[in-house]
Amino acid sequence: MSFPLRYGSSFRRRDTHSRDLGDTTCGFASFAHGRPLSLTVRELQVLSALARRPGRIVTREELFVVVWDRPYRPGDRSVDVYVSKVRDKLERALPEWRYIHTHFGFGYRFQAEPLHPFNKLATGR
Repeated sequence: MSFPLRYGSSFRRRDTHSRDLGDTTCGFASFAHGRPLSLTVRELQVLSALARRPGRIVTREELFVVVWDRPYRPGDRSVDVYVSKVRDKLERALPEWRYIHTHFGFGYRFQAEPLHPFNKLATGR
């Protein structure tokens, strides 16, 4: 099995269901099930920062420093906004899977996990 989301030549990882996501060598396009996944450059940077740390909880502060390349400002919600956008796009492209998980008070974790049928009914997604 390979990781479902790939982009850029530096992001080649083998993980759960990687065959579902693909890349281009330019690093600015990504694919889900062979279809283009429309991400802005910033969204792609957020996804990259999370995906390079699979299974690990990444704090909001760490994501901000890595993606925006400047110190985190307390109260800044940019990370939350972009994580939400990326999560929504991934869930629309691959509705049977969840990739970005929120750990309240800690941060975000990137890991491909199948959506349990009960959760799908409960959330309406």
